[in-house]
Amino acid sequence: MDTELARTFLTVVDAGNFITAAERLHLSQSTVSTRIHTLETQLGCTLFVRNKAGTTLTAAGRQFQRHASTLVRTVEQARQDIGIPKGFSRTLVIGGRIGLWEEFLLHWLPLMQQRNPDASIRAESGLEPEIMQGLIEGRIDIGVMYTPQSRPGLKVEQLFEERLVMVSSHAKHPPEPGPGYVYVDWGPEFYTRHSACFPNFIGQSLTVNIGWLGLQHVLNNAGSGYFPMRIVLPYLESGRLHVVARAPEFFMPAYVVHSLDGDTALLGSAIEIMHDIVRTKAKIKSGTGAAKQVRNIRR
Repeated sequence: MDTELARTFLTVVDAGNFITAAERLHLSQSTVSTRIHTLETQLGCTLFVRNKAGTTLTAAGRQFQRHASTLVRTVEQARQDIGIPKGFSRTLVIGGRIGLWEEFLLHWLPLMQQRNPDASIRAESGLEPEIMQGLIEGRIDIGVMYTPQSRPGLKVEQLFEERLVMVSSHAKHPPEPGPGYVYVDWGPEFYTRHSACFPNFIGQSLTVNIGWLGLQHVLNNAGSGYFPMRIVLPYLESGRLHVVARAPEFFMPAYVVHSLDGDTALLGSAIEIMHDIVRTKAKIKSGTGAAKQVRNIRR
């Protein structure tokens, strides 16, 4: 069986409809439909029930999902094993949300290399749908993100709770979005809580889906926005940014997701290092002047 057919099937399952699946695969909707039809013909069964709301798996589709995941993972693992660079005996592919590379995974990477010198590491950045799709297909061994989805063969584990605070380039700023406010799309849960806290907010002139992009805009052009405390701490210490007094805070958990069929020792080492970094940063952060400043503001 062509693994591209199995990969397309898994993308449709994850996306919930053919249109979104086609966008993720950078294909036309007709191509996706043709691939699924070909797959159903080869298997001799119907895999999806199609309706206006999207697609749902048939009983046969649910059974094939497990086999499709195994097939894609096996091919990707073989590709990785064959492609291991000379001098290394293991490989690890990690995908992380761009904001989680800053001040977290970039500290993890050199420690991972030091503890596992025989492992070749491929690091990628992306948003949750891309990372989850890579995990489902077996292209990615471990993913770090904010809003994972539960899938067969994958384990989800919370790493830490992200603390989002409103910061501004101005020392005195009202505790609500105003001119120059940048809305960072931190996901549907953030949107819901943000809307509840600011019911009179009519909208923003700038929306970004990457925290780094929004933060650079605020730093270079003045303004305000919600960003992780761990990322803005240096700017609070230097006085380039200020925590907005009395503005609500939002908390968002960060997770690590990995395959249950991967290299247990290598995955275990990777996750252990992540937890070590979380514990170390928690100790450091609690004693910083910026953290004390925030505590005083909340009082």
